[in-house]
Amino acid sequence: MGSSMSRDEVLALPATIDVPTACRALGLGRTLGYELARRGEFPCPVLRVGRRYVVPTAGVHALLGLGSATRPHGSAAVDGGVEPTQGA
Repeated sequence: MGSSMSRDEVLALPATIDVPTACRALGLGRTLGYELARRGEFPCPVLRVGRRYVVPTAGVHALLGLGSATRPHGSAAVDGGVEPTQGA
């Protein structure tokens, strides 16, 4: 069985990945990953495409706290694209 992935490997993943790749990125076992996907309990979004499960990599990035690391320079640093404001 493969080992978990480094931060750079996770950031280099394509837009969608299969369940075993998502499991490697998250440090989960493949069998557990498929069971969670079947039950709708995978820790990030999973799409059912025919008989396959497809995991959008953005969900893996968000779960691992890497969402802002993939934004181009000059983008908002807060999810949703809105900077927080202070006071009223």
